[in-house]
Amino acid sequence: MLDRDRILSKISALDEYLQELEQIVPEKFSQYVASIEKRRACERLLQILVEVVLDICGLFVSGLQLGLPHEDNDLFDKLEKNEVLSKDQAELLRSIRGFLNIVVHEYGGIDDAVVYRIATTRLQDFRTLKKTFLETLQKFDQK
Repeated sequence: MLDRDRILSKISALDEYLQELEQIVPEKFSQYVASIEKRRACERLLQILVEVVLDICGLFVSGLQLGLPHEDNDLFDKLEKNEVLSKDQAELLRSIRGFLNIVVHEYGGIDDAVVYRIATTRLQDFRTLKKTFLETLQKFDQK
């Protein structure tokens, strides 16, 4: 059984973090690189956004009793196989999971241009995932 309240709480947090990020990300890349505070705040908010999405995926896998995932990518495989996520969404999640590893563990250093590009051009991806999560909740509420 889906933990609807926890999923909705995570979706609400997702909205809040998206709004915060939109408020602080500078309009120009030159402004972004000139401010260590802006760079670190954007990195951290993107990290939290990815973690919230991973949490939501985990709640769906658990609630729909899709089995125990062996790693985060297995979450996406299970959700794709059970038609919660599209193939494109599962691929997107794999790539943002990789981004999370870079930000958290600083594998190879953090590329400011990549972080800025995500913060200014890819936030719609999070909104699309949110829509999918809400539609999935609604679908299972009707059953």
